[in-house]
Amino acid sequence: MQPLDSLTIVRKSPELVRVTWFGHSASLVELAGKNILLDPMLSVQMGPVNWATPNRYNPSLPISAEKLPPIDAVLISHDHYDHLDYPTIQRIKGKVAHFYVPLGIGPHLRAWGVAPERITEMNWGDSARVDGLTLVCTPSRHFSGRGLTNRNSTMWSSWVMKSATKRVFYSGDGGYGPHFRTIGATHGPFDLALMECGQYNTQWAQIHMMPEQSVQASLDVRSKLMLPVHWGAFTEANHPWNEPVTRATAEAARLQQPITTPHLGEPVTLGTELPRSRWWQ
Repeated sequence: MQPLDSLTIVRKSPELVRVTWFGHSASLVELAGKNILLDPMLSVQMGPVNWATPNRYNPSLPISAEKLPPIDAVLISHDHYDHLDYPTIQRIKGKVAHFYVPLGIGPHLRAWGVAPERITEMNWGDSARVDGLTLVCTPSRHFSGRGLTNRNSTMWSSWVMKSATKRVFYSGDGGYGPHFRTIGATHGPFDLALMECGQYNTQWAQIHMMPEQSVQASLDVRSKLMLPVHWGAFTEANHPWNEPVTRATAEAARLQQPITTPHLGEPVTLGTELPRSRWWQ
């Protein structure tokens, strides 16, 4: 898809729910009149050395960090390089009002020049209010660490975002488990769930869901619509690049779970016709 020149910065109606997925897990959620940026990885290269980590399939990203609108909240799910990207943080930190992160990730951001008063570290079950928006840090089944050291010295999470009338869920990374039903019972139903769907293998299914599990997880959290993420940008597993969405759409059809499959950079606006083209074929 051609890169976007920019995204509108005009304040929206509080009733508007719009999500723009940029590839992998990086997404802009517009909810309660706020701009919420999820796991902003907008670099071509992942990690500190390009010979050791995968590069993005297409260096023409759907949007650059500089073209993003002002951001009310950045939510980080964990500190892996494909979710917490140093170059992207450097490029956006001046336009971000506040960062909400799992426990232990604050020191990364402070070391990168983000003011401490603009960082809130949260444990599972903690919530924060941003005017008419509530953010809840919720469980996931994953791990953390940058490089080969300091494994699991920071927390990982999923996220609930809700206004007075609308609710959005972001799974972060993680394996399938009973926590999805608990989140659905406690915070659902959701109007939209951004579900991890990609970079999986049966050998590490406990930390990354298989596509069929991603669909079941969407049902478990009681979501009216699923948007598969964590694919379409990098190869971190042995499956073909488009296998995640192929399997997920087939399983969604079987289980009658509504699913949307936008191009990278194509907005998904609830209450309008949803993107469902099979552009990856």
